[in-house]
Amino acid sequence: MPWGVAALSGKISEPAWRAKPSWYLIATEDKAIPPDAQRAMSKRAGSTVVEVKGSHAVYVSQPDAVAALIQQAAAGAIATEPFPPKPKS
Repeated sequence: MPWGVAALSGKISEPAWRAKPSWYLIATEDKAIPPDAQRAMSKRAGSTVVEVKGSHAVYVSQPDAVAALIQQAAAGAIATEPFPPKPKS
């Protein structure tokens, strides 16, 4: 089911970047978003940071580093996310 227009006026109580763990891959050769701006954004979000030499399209030039960060983030998110108990069958 597609999302509705009502989603545009939805209210949140706390931004996810403040409450949930996050990871950030800084591309140190990025010309679109300066690395210092990336560092500031990732620090503000409290992200776990990895820096990789690469351009804005770091997923093309450094796919192994991107995949490693995704794996690290997935493992970290699973480890920190409280899951509700499974219903009894």
